[in-house]
Amino acid sequence: MYKKIFDIIKIKSEKMDFLEELNEAQKKAATHIDGALLILAGAGSGKTKTLTSRLAYLLSFGIDPANTLTLTFTNKAASEMRERALSLIQQNIPHPPLLLTFHKFGLLFLKLYIHLINRDNNFVIIDSDDQKKILKSISADLPPNFMSKEISKYKNSFLTSDEVFALANEEVYKKLALIYDKYQKYLLENNLVDFDDLLLLTYRILNENDDLAKEISQKYQYVMVDEYQDTNEIQLLLLKKLCLTHNNICVVGDDDQSIYGFRGANHKNILDFEKDFNAEVIKLELNYRSTNQILTAANNLISFNKNRYNKKLISALGDGKEVEVLENYNETAEAEVIAKRIKTLIDSGVSPNEIAILYRINALSRSIEDGLRNYGIAYKLVGGMKFYEREEIKDLISYLRLIINPDDDYSFKRIVNKPRRGIGKTTLIKLEEAKGNISFFKFIKDSSLKFLSKKAAKTLKEFTQIIEYFSTLNIEELIEAIEEKIELSTSYKDEDKRRNIEEFYGMMRERNDLTLREFLNELSLESDQDKLSDNLINVMTIHASKGLEFEYLFVIGLEEGFFPLNDADIEEERRLAYVAITRAKKELTLSYVKSRFLRGQRENVKKSRFLTEAGLIKGERVNLQENSGIKKGTLVKHKVFGTGRVIGVNKAGNKIKLKIDFGGSIREILSDFIEKA
Repeated sequence: MYKKIFDIIKIKSEKMDFLEELNEAQKKAATHIDGALLILAGAGSGKTKTLTSRLAYLLSFGIDPANTLTLTFTNKAASEMRERALSLIQQNIPHPPLLLTFHKFGLLFLKLYIHLINRDNNFVIIDSDDQKKILKSISADLPPNFMSKEISKYKNSFLTSDEVFALANEEVYKKLALIYDKYQKYLLENNLVDFDDLLLLTYRILNENDDLAKEISQKYQYVMVDEYQDTNEIQLLLLKKLCLTHNNICVVGDDDQSIYGFRGANHKNILDFEKDFNAEVIKLELNYRSTNQILTAANNLISFNKNRYNKKLISALGDGKEVEVLENYNETAEAEVIAKRIKTLIDSGVSPNEIAILYRINALSRSIEDGLRNYGIAYKLVGGMKFYEREEIKDLISYLRLIINPDDDYSFKRIVNKPRRGIGKTTLIKLEEAKGNISFFKFIKDSSLKFLSKKAAKTLKEFTQIIEYFSTLNIEELIEAIEEKIELSTSYKDEDKRRNIEEFYGMMRERNDLTLREFLNELSLESDQDKLSDNLINVMTIHASKGLEFEYLFVIGLEEGFFPLNDADIEEERRLAYVAITRAKKELTLSYVKSRFLRGQRENVKKSRFLTEAGLIKGERVNLQENSGIKKGTLVKHKVFGTGRVIGVNKAGNKIKLKIDFGGSIREILSDFIEKA
């Protein structure tokens, strides 16, 4: 009898060996079974290890994997967690636990239950490109990216096209409401679902069918969610449906790393989780990634945020090198200093893969890319295109090439309808057939163009005249003329594209000692493909760096207006800076300049308030209005008055007062009582 008890204890002990690798806070979280739990996992504190250990712990007790559901945001995360959890379990289990993304869960659910809203389950999912093509076919007047993003916001805020129309106080949003209505009808008629529908329709079905909601909740007795700080409103409502018959939900996340508000993530979800689910909270504050000096800067900085849990990262590694702050005159000097330091690191034997350069906005990559090329340092631009390969930069370069060589048919075709002039494919085909062996430009100049409509002929003649006029100007004059005559930068609705155009103009102004031909020749040399190599340094935005870590890290552009951005949610900007700092493992360098190009002009800039807040430089904290990112045109919610659109923003002492159109009723309300819809 005693031998049997001893064997049982021994087997159980062997099954739980993985718990011995956890620290006390991690172990407490991993062994929590019943009731809601919020695991506040600071950067580098082992959140994935803790969550997978908890799943393994549940399965080790004989809980059926079919009764567990773990939701993530990427397929890669789901796959990694599944493998790690299964590797911890010694005994055989009947089938693997369900670990998948929110949207994959929605897809599986809709395949089984979409008939409950009178839809066939042979629906087709459209991706973002398909969506933009459909929207473009409905309306060519508004940019597809703009329409796609706005409609996604409406769906995730449960706004119908009629509600959007009623709330619209500008013609563009009234027009968008009508497009939204046609888009929804198109999806329904063709049995299509977009990415947002996977969750929206899943929630709708559960909300309209109580018995099914209870059945699904009873099936998934243990629900876990990774990166909870990134959830939006509909994901929260879906989780509440999944927990209808129980309260066994465990979420892991970090309110200080909530940086996707622009995608619809709601920072309040993680802050309100304790109250929403009557949850226990366990903080993981021991950091296994960074040194004390790096974490001290991160802790100092994030402490200035008001809307957060009180927690502090502690280094398990101990002391290291002090965080360095670099000051340079301009972005060219900044790039040279950083490139030189990186070359020294690589020459000393540091693997390029362990080095990264981060920035807040894409436009800052140009000077850094130039600096790295000058020092022969191979790099990869993570999560984006290299500066000279971006659409808007290629468009501008095509204009410049056509100015110095009107016979460049490739450049002509690229930009003859950019910005839109009503010159479509049909017109170009007719021109191609009629022109013979001479260039488009020469043919348009010398021909009457009677085979085209009067409007198209007139537009093309004017286009050639503008290009000829441009060819008489020097570089400085040319920049002003391009914006005056064709308004190139403002034709792009995307803010990043406009910033990139301005950055390019700035570079042109710097080289106004060259002719346009000389400038383009230099540019061609700079834009050559980098040497191919698998071992490259990493250049990326801070958003793209989330979840990554590097031994040596450089963060550039620590200036007011660049980081933090103007008119942005300052607390989210600060969280973004916190994410940037906590990517560093061994050495961290933060860089700012005194002068940078801003809106195509060189301007003096102030160092970022974040450097002072992080305790890295002395000086007064920048006292600027810390708004919530709510500005004119923002869709907002009020507890009493419902959803409305901001039509005015004014100061009221040290507060911000908003003028809001609530479906025709105009009210003025302090921003403290408003949140984004």
